[in-house]
Amino acid sequence: MEQNTLKRRGVGLTGVDKQRSFGGYTLFCPLTSDQAHLIDIDGSEVHTWKLPGRIGRHARILPNGNLAVNTLRPSPNQTTQDGGPFPFPFFNKYGGGIMSELDPEGKVVRQFTDPLAHHDQYHFGDGRLLYTSLEPLSAAQSAQVLGGVPGSEIDGLTYADTINEIDTRGQLVWQWKVSEHLLPRAAEFPLQPHYTREHYPLINSVLPLRDGQHILASLRSVSAVIIIEKTTGAIVWHLGPETLAQQHNATELANGNLLIFDNGAFRAGESIPYSRAIEVDRTTKRIVWEYHDRSQPIAFFTPFMGSAQRLANGNTLLCESAFGRVFEVTPEGEICWEYVNPHFAPYPDAVTTQLFPGESNALFRAYRYALEEIPWLKAKLDGGLNIGGIDAGA
Repeated sequence: MEQNTLKRRGVGLTGVDKQRSFGGYTLFCPLTSDQAHLIDIDGSEVHTWKLPGRIGRHARILPNGNLAVNTLRPSPNQTTQDGGPFPFPFFNKYGGGIMSELDPEGKVVRQFTDPLAHHDQYHFGDGRLLYTSLEPLSAAQSAQVLGGVPGSEIDGLTYADTINEIDTRGQLVWQWKVSEHLLPRAAEFPLQPHYTREHYPLINSVLPLRDGQHILASLRSVSAVIIIEKTTGAIVWHLGPETLAQQHNATELANGNLLIFDNGAFRAGESIPYSRAIEVDRTTKRIVWEYHDRSQPIAFFTPFMGSAQRLANGNTLLCESAFGRVFEVTPEGEICWEYVNPHFAPYPDAVTTQLFPGESNALFRAYRYALEEIPWLKAKLDGGLNIGGIDAGA
């Protein structure tokens, strides 16, 4: 009998309502692998990229059709893709020091490396990058960080996030430091008691807002989403643990509202953990739309990672990351497409295997694209072009 619970329950496409689904193509990267997969609405794979190394977190398709991806650095002896050396063991799970743009064949078009980059990188599409990185705090600064598990620093020090923007030549043109802008307000942003003090405040998503003047960031271990004014570095808006619980993937919607994947492992006032996606009115900070599992809220739950993407028809694509589940819901909360990542493997490096033993099909995020957003795929399907070793005319 199959002993892997997720495999036993079934993988691949589990259901689809084509009349209600947005359709299109879904991109995902198993965290144990060095591949990115693109599948159609029937769950059939239409394209695969071989990545420069094991995925750091996720990949996106840029408007030019290229793949933006972050991967782990090779070890010093160049024999394994384990990302080392790393500042602390868990960094090996979410670091992604090599940021690349790949063409449909998998050829590197551009590449930039920061050994301390992690979690999220926004590729503007012209070689510019906005991404999260780390710096060690001094002993005195580390002592200013409030909350968390006592004594869980690394050699007495805490690593704090930075947000970096580089230009097309790889030169730093803008930087925001937690040590300068968040630490002075540490009492407003304490680590929640169940988080170690090795990393503060663990920024897991970063996004330039459409106005070009502000940056949206998600701070997981303090359960906060903030908006930063670029010219001053000031935090001009924030939503905290009164609403959020270890959230991920904050994005700006066309109407100006924010869409957030709210994990809910330690939600205030709740005895049962469950995940949800919420749309928040930026002016009032009120939730104006929410999805959680209707039958049993705990049936949709990932304690870490996760993503939510609003689609053009009003549906929302959700990634229940820890279990490799990707599904689409209508505005009314009806599921119209569901797929479970069938690619299981153990993590290839000893450090991460100690943290997460056994086979995993986990994903960090998933993205959905219309055919028109992938020009080379449209050409391939229309004309039988051979890209990446796959003959579209077959």
